[in-house]
Amino acid sequence: MLKREEEQRQAVEMLCTDMIVPKDHLLRKIDKAVDFKYIYTLVEELYSPDNGRPSVDPVVLFKIVLIQHLFGIRSLRQTVKEIELNIGYRWFLGYTMSEPIPHFATVSYAFRQRFGSDIVEHVFQWILAAAGQRGCLSPEAVFIDATHVKANANLQKKIKQAIPQAARQYQHQLREEVNQDREKHGKKPFDDPSDDIPPQTREVTVSKTDPESGLFHKGEHKKCFAYGVHTACEKHNFILGVEVTAGNLHDSTVFDTLYQKTVQRFPQVEAIVADAGYKTPWICKQVFDEGRLPVLPYKRPMTPPGYFHSYDYVYDEYYDCVLCPQNRVLVYATTNREGRREYKSNPHDCKACSVREQCTRSKTAQKTVQRHLWEDYIDRSEDIRHSDVGKALYPLRSETIERVFADAKEKHAMRYTYYRGLDQVTKWVKLKFAAMNLKKLAMWRDYPSFLCCFFCLQTLFRSPSFRFHFKEPAFLF
Repeated sequence: MLKREEEQRQAVEMLCTDMIVPKDHLLRKIDKAVDFKYIYTLVEELYSPDNGRPSVDPVVLFKIVLIQHLFGIRSLRQTVKEIELNIGYRWFLGYTMSEPIPHFATVSYAFRQRFGSDIVEHVFQWILAAAGQRGCLSPEAVFIDATHVKANANLQKKIKQAIPQAARQYQHQLREEVNQDREKHGKKPFDDPSDDIPPQTREVTVSKTDPESGLFHKGEHKKCFAYGVHTACEKHNFILGVEVTAGNLHDSTVFDTLYQKTVQRFPQVEAIVADAGYKTPWICKQVFDEGRLPVLPYKRPMTPPGYFHSYDYVYDEYYDCVLCPQNRVLVYATTNREGRREYKSNPHDCKACSVREQCTRSKTAQKTVQRHLWEDYIDRSEDIRHSDVGKALYPLRSETIERVFADAKEKHAMRYTYYRGLDQVTKWVKLKFAAMNLKKLAMWRDYPSFLCCFFCLQTLFRSPSFRFHFKEPAFLF
């Protein structure tokens, strides 16, 4: 039998929003996970205590932005429209059905002008500290990687500009070791560079729309202006730290800042898991010297096709020489400013060699092999790669840091940004990651009690042999 419902669009009912929102709604779990009143203590000094117009509640402003990032809403304008119609969002803000939602421009102005980077950083660390107090963090192994976010910049509006090359943080230490090595081999040490010498420059493509972004082009990716998001997380995908830079900076150049901040907050870090882009002598030396393990993958030799690979030339530590594939000796020649020892062959041997075309095509018929002063640290990292620790930790990258980036882009709208400028994009990224940590913390409350007991028992065993050799079930990661 056909039934026609009567329209009751003008009906008046007395309802409580708390009755309508489902008991298992994500925002209910988030509301129980942390006390948002803590935000008042962070922003109290930014407001006048006794004059001026009454402001919008700062907790409401932060909750509106969290709603945007939690549910992957593309803009604040769209977020306010969604809140106006969604009862769950109104309940989270503490607003009734008839109460007007703050204008999106009010929210945008507050985060652009009033709430600076320090406030956003405090909010990020506050949520992370709440996860640590609940026992959710396991920072013994930290996974580090970088992804790119498309900038709000037109690729056609660009100029060429010469910028000074950034000084390497380890330059002074490397220069001292280079001079010591040269003196050891009877060479004259390099003079320290004087202050009046201008720094070297390099030419880059700069956007007219957003000059602080960088031109990014890698592999099959389309060329675009972008920002680099360098991130560190632990095995449960809680984000421990983030650094945002221009998109044309290499991952290894930002590693020092991210690494030092992470280990300063979490000194219990024992292993750093990263991809081949971070496999440099300085990174391996830095991690090893601080008593930690760099877990890095195999890196293919970057040699032209048709030539012998770098591993075909064997270094003899006892005699300090290099043996070529034909068992000819390459003797030490010098140590250059880049910290690399140069070993050169005898031209008479190379001229009579049958495989010289696979070795060198130099006009002088002399092969030069370079070996960094810190190459031993690379060799030690190779031993870690073949160990049980390396074989257990490195495959987890696909479930940890790569999953963080996938979720951020697919579920939380981080493929591109509407903001311009490094400061605004940094705040936008940190608020997004804070929302992701908050979501995970809220869901953590629903884990079965036996898992919590397992994690408590695991903390009793602090020896590396237990943590790295005990095989945990796959669902714990």
